[in-house]
Amino acid sequence: MNILYAIVDIETNGGNFSNSKITEIAIFLHDGEKVIDSYCTLINCETPIPPFITRLTGIDESMIEDAPKFYEVAKEIVKFTEGAVFVAHSVNFDYNIVRSEFKNLGFDYKRETLCTVKLSRKLIPLQPSYKLGELCNTMNIQIEGRHRAGGDAEATAKLFDILLSLDAKHITFGSLKNDKLNFSNPNISSKTIEILPEGVGVYYFYNAKKEVIYIGKSKNIRKRVISHLQNTKTNKALVMKNDIADIDFVVTGSELIALLKESEEIKTLRPFYNTAQKRTYLQYGIFTDQLIDGYIRLVLNKIKPGASPLIAFTTRKEGVAYLYYLNEQHKLCLTMTGLNTSKGACFHYKIKLCNGACNGTELANEYNKRVYDAIDNSKLKMKSIFIIDKGRNLKEKSVVQLKNGKYVGFGYTAIKKISNTNGQLSKCIDLYQHNRDVHYIINNFLRNNKVEQTIEY
Repeated sequence: MNILYAIVDIETNGGNFSNSKITEIAIFLHDGEKVIDSYCTLINCETPIPPFITRLTGIDESMIEDAPKFYEVAKEIVKFTEGAVFVAHSVNFDYNIVRSEFKNLGFDYKRETLCTVKLSRKLIPLQPSYKLGELCNTMNIQIEGRHRAGGDAEATAKLFDILLSLDAKHITFGSLKNDKLNFSNPNISSKTIEILPEGVGVYYFYNAKKEVIYIGKSKNIRKRVISHLQNTKTNKALVMKNDIADIDFVVTGSELIALLKESEEIKTLRPFYNTAQKRTYLQYGIFTDQLIDGYIRLVLNKIKPGASPLIAFTTRKEGVAYLYYLNEQHKLCLTMTGLNTSKGACFHYKIKLCNGACNGTELANEYNKRVYDAIDNSKLKMKSIFIIDKGRNLKEKSVVQLKNGKYVGFGYTAIKKISNTNGQLSKCIDLYQHNRDVHYIINNFLRNNKVEQTIEY
């Protein structure tokens, strides 16, 4: 006997997760091979529908005025889903709200559940987004009536057909358990978390007033957002976590573009918690300091406002590691780069990796030549280039443009257009402002990471 699946979608009045009321429900009954029946109805939720929900769904109070109340259709929903697995795109959201409606009637509604978001992550990996609309667009599924229960449930049924075809062993409700995330924020539902992508990009936290309060970048947006919601280590983390009322994201594909977009967005939107944390990308820099003895010293210090370091780093540890690298590559002196504070010859002199600037054995002008070489080699020879890297999907690449060493902007282009013939790459670029931060971001990224390609023009 085939397992029955009740593929469900609901629309609500947009209340908090604990008090949402259903305004529309659609159920497509699937026998594991095809849809065999369907049910759809508006529901009079007996509470006001906010304007933003009407703008999203098209459902207003006049439409539900003569619709049945939930208790009037409850028995039909029970019968229609009896013996079936409750399936939904982000099932915890739909299932728990349906259960809540039944609980208000004194009925304990229970069904086995299956989540098409989690199944999609398993069977269609590496998608930039698992939102229903974007996933259907990727899979060429037409949605007739987006953000209406009937249209979204039908699209979920079509997606379910694809998932069934991809799983040679056939899907059962026990094949993938729904993970329970432990975080205490009544404003954030499991549906919000489940649609987050496991890819590179920028994420945004909003408060109840729809204001952006924090912007972050991550190689795995979903994992990073969950870490915020589970963070109880500091008072600041707890306060911000409790202020989060909504989450949004932008998939970039490229980590470099994520860094550039994060920097731009923070400067433009000035989120409260980014400002409160005095969040800066590059806190430490290497500076030159030529004392009376004539030797050029390289000094790692915190970057003060208005200062222009030779090279900048996000942490002191990165700066120290780079100084050691310069010492080894250019035979510099540990004392002259601040890595040796004891008197006398440095350790590298003892093992013949330093020519003796630390004890006066090597003349200043000879030592300084190598310092100039180290400084020159640390600066990127960036003239006019396109930086080509990963795109948001397998059919495209990301493009960052620099002209005469200055940042122009970024964009995306189809793989087949990766050439600068007739300025093809320039056409895909969205323009942004060059500033010191983006200069250092690009400089650091190219120095520490491999990109797929650079094209001079």
